[in-house]
Amino acid sequence: MRSTPHKAFATTVLTVAALAAASLGTTPAAATPSAAPRAAACTPAQAVANGGFENGTSPWTQSSTSVITSRTGQSAHTGTAFAWLNGVGSTHTDTLSQSVTVPAGCSTASLTFWLHIDTAETTTSTKYDKLTAKIGSTTLATYSNLDKNTGYVQKSFDVSAFAGQTVTVAFTGTEDSSLQTSFVIDDVALDTSGGTTPPGDPTRTPASPSYTVSLSSNTSGTVWTGHQSATFTNASATALTEVYLRLWDNYHGTCSAMPVTVTNVTGGTAGALSVGCTALQITLPTPLAQGQSATIGFDLGITVPSGADRFGHDGAFNFIGNALPVLAIKDAAGWHLDPYTNNGESFYSLASDFRVTLDHPSTLLVPATGTSVDTPGSSGRTVTTATASKVRDFAWAAGPFTKISGTSPGGTAVNVYSVSGISSTDAQSMLTTAKSAVDAHSARFGAYPYGELDAVIDNNYWFGGMEYPGFVLDLVSTTALTHEIAHQWWYGIVGDDEYNSPWLDEAFTDYATDLAQNKTGTNCWSSVSWASTAEKITNSMAYWDTHSSRYSTVIYGYGKCALHDLRRVLGDSAMTTLLKDYATSHWYGVSTTAEFKAAAQAATSTDLTSFWTQHRIEG
Repeated sequence: MRSTPHKAFATTVLTVAALAAASLGTTPAAATPSAAPRAAACTPAQAVANGGFENGTSPWTQSSTSVITSRTGQSAHTGTAFAWLNGVGSTHTDTLSQSVTVPAGCSTASLTFWLHIDTAETTTSTKYDKLTAKIGSTTLATYSNLDKNTGYVQKSFDVSAFAGQTVTVAFTGTEDSSLQTSFVIDDVALDTSGGTTPPGDPTRTPASPSYTVSLSSNTSGTVWTGHQSATFTNASATALTEVYLRLWDNYHGTCSAMPVTVTNVTGGTAGALSVGCTALQITLPTPLAQGQSATIGFDLGITVPSGADRFGHDGAFNFIGNALPVLAIKDAAGWHLDPYTNNGESFYSLASDFRVTLDHPSTLLVPATGTSVDTPGSSGRTVTTATASKVRDFAWAAGPFTKISGTSPGGTAVNVYSVSGISSTDAQSMLTTAKSAVDAHSARFGAYPYGELDAVIDNNYWFGGMEYPGFVLDLVSTTALTHEIAHQWWYGIVGDDEYNSPWLDEAFTDYATDLAQNKTGTNCWSSVSWASTAEKITNSMAYWDTHSSRYSTVIYGYGKCALHDLRRVLGDSAMTTLLKDYATSHWYGVSTTAEFKAAAQAATSTDLTSFWTQHRIEG
């Protein structure tokens, strides 16, 4: 989050600019994968180049110059270009292929692409025209005229068995002698990562959360009602007798008029609400032993308040962050039931899986965390189904947004949703910024793993910008958007306890923003002036909420300048390696200050004790 004082918009924009200037200072699997390696052995990557076909034809090999195209008759999934195989209406074969190297050591490799099929064939039983997708010599799937659809559908395949190999990803389309079938492909990607159980504190529980949500909105998207369930496993040697749901957005109301309500709990007994009605205790029917799993369910109601906030509505445009209840964490320190902070973030959660179904009027666009597919609902309504794997939270928006799309050169699909009043020039600028930023951060820290990336733009946000997995809220600001996208790594992929260690996401994110904008932070540490002996980079939000005027200066500015200083001690190459290896070893895990200090010390023969003391980094 790019934190700014809660003032009128004109002041906010100036404050964001001033803060930036001050702080910058300068459906089938192909094969059974082999046993999962240690997370540290994997460098996450996106192996397909130019998967959106927006950058010419290289390095694709095509059977004719008309396969990769932007000609009329078909449309792209994102951007303007796509691959159009067949559609001739006579005996014909088209091919499209690319040689890729799947990084070694990664336990997860997934090949995805978006496919649209239309046909003039009228049969309901005969496969006259076919498209075959292969990797190496393995056929992943075959589609035909019988699989015609009205829009794009994403296809996904586990190709983990090909880790460490150079193979060809290939598509072959064939038509018979009459009646055309068009196979249209876009946004091809092959993402790898290091697994879902990186080293960490084994006492963090409940582990492996999985949330299933079904909600329906009113006509304006301000009220959502439905059902949610959460399945989890006890990772701790101590039996679980209870869990807690965090109802974060009740901070935005009162206990007598809660914006988020949970009723009709199953799988446990609801207890008292606490922490300003943002924590709900649920007692389990029997103690849950280590390794055992359980599911709780409940009816859910969400009412979006007025205001251009991370949870609020700006006229017809609704922003719905932190509204879904998530499980609190219990670790060696006990249950984390910290209060909501409006100055920064309080959120501490484990990587989770979400499947969220949002039924809404078709007049509303609904960008959301994860990969979304829209299908027709009842009369005048659309059902948006969003799926997200290994994310710490889920957010969405709803409104009559203007949407533009594109694909980064590295293959990430990017969508920009603008409220009314945002010019097309500014929207296009934000799309360009997002595509550049996601690739820059991917190159430094590991491939972006969340499929598409949605940016919702509104110049009325008092807070500047806010990050959620695969989904960010932002002003028209190149620096702020680059910052929020960096949060996909520093908080999203590499998690942390944001209330007790806010520097681990904000300072690292601002440092990443500098790198993406080619800013070296020269001499920025020389401007540091501490307000008191109690002021430290590693202070918690409990401290910053009582010293709010210093929060951005220290956490964003001094924090990222300390990392620039560390780079000068270690050397550019060693610092680059440190951060990439650290991200890889904590991929989908949780970072602590002690772990980062240990990793930095292991990267140099120089004793860093005095460095941590000088920069007030404790822990």
